[in-house]
Amino acid sequence: MQTSSDETAAIAIRAEGLGKQYRVAGRGRRQETLRDILESAVGSVLRWDRKTKPNREKFWALQDVSFEIRQGENVGILGLNGAGKSTLLKVLSRVTDPTTGTARINGRLGSLLEVGTGFHGELTGRENIFLYGAILGMTRAEINQKFDAIVEFSGIAEFINMPVKRYSSGMYVRLAFSVAAHLEPDILLLDEVLAVGDLAFQRKCMAFAKDLQKRRATIVFVSHNMFSIKTMCDRVIYLHNGQVRFDGPTEQGIALYEADCRLEAVPWAKAEVGDAPIGVTDVLLADEAGAPRSVFDHGERMRLRIEFKVLGAVEAPNFIIAFVRSDGVACCCYSTELDGVSVDVSGGAGTIDLLTPPLSLVAELYTIEILVREHGFQKLICAQFGATFHVRDPLLDMNFGVFHEAGEWACRDEGRPATPRAPVLEAAP
Repeated sequence: MQTSSDETAAIAIRAEGLGKQYRVAGRGRRQETLRDILESAVGSVLRWDRKTKPNREKFWALQDVSFEIRQGENVGILGLNGAGKSTLLKVLSRVTDPTTGTARINGRLGSLLEVGTGFHGELTGRENIFLYGAILGMTRAEINQKFDAIVEFSGIAEFINMPVKRYSSGMYVRLAFSVAAHLEPDILLLDEVLAVGDLAFQRKCMAFAKDLQKRRATIVFVSHNMFSIKTMCDRVIYLHNGQVRFDGPTEQGIALYEADCRLEAVPWAKAEVGDAPIGVTDVLLADEAGAPRSVFDHGERMRLRIEFKVLGAVEAPNFIIAFVRSDGVACCCYSTELDGVSVDVSGGAGTIDLLTPPLSLVAELYTIEILVREHGFQKLICAQFGATFHVRDPLLDMNFGVFHEAGEWACRDEGRPATPRAPVLEAAP
């Protein structure tokens, strides 16, 4: 099909049949050594019979990925760990070449793929602004012109003359994002860089990204933070095993992602847990009467049922159910040990039922994380995602904080408790 020149100009990114294949070294070998490289080169020259050498396993990080992103779109890239999200951004930013297919970029490209990319640890923040800006394609005159704005946006002016090797990961992100943003790119690629920044800075970056979008910039954003995705993106591309599984409205993509996350290991706990001796096999949500629900009104109680199996030696496990808001804030948790409940695991499997107090959380989306620790809040032995649920209220949103409960009031002039009443919602005049 023929495309007009106007339609072509409106396409910021076009990916056609993108594939990226990697080789995995043999078991127990974490990377290729110099000997491996020399051996491979000599083998190629001499045309050795590859059947006499052990084949290295190959896998496709991306397979036949095709999509178009129009100028001015904000698009989120979703997927479980290992789905190919970061590989896709590396291909789009020319950090790595695709094995198959093509990617066409129409406009000035800025990318922030990981913390500290393009920084030199021995140089100061001031020096790294010029270094990183040059890497991104900015001229020295352009950097000089925008230097004060870059420093002000980063919020680390007092540390700007300090070597960045002494920076925290959050300071790295602040400075790197500020430089990349002030490139004033036509296209900005972001890969989980806001995950280590504080909430205030994340919101600041999102507001800046919205401003870029008003100027018709295109933003492609990889994140596990659904709050950020919902705030920034009207469309998501959901990758699964290196392939595009969904490309469409944000809410539908997030729902698909959350369904696939169910019972997955919590990423931050993988290294600590290792081979878990206990595992959650199902999580069921219901209202107080036992009817399945995923949306609860503020003040309602929730019933949770956790089904688990025992895979190894476990003694007196402490089951912890945590409610985590969509912006990553851990809001509350319930613990069998704190509540004086002993969990019998001698049968190799079992269920645990919890009836929560009336939910005082503000209206938002929440993810349930299920943690299991050894007796006394000791070693973490299991950490999995459970279900997601919404708390609903016409007034109480995140502007009210994490939760809201009625207080006891007294009027000083009368000295008697005020009569509690439900908030009255009236339309603004």
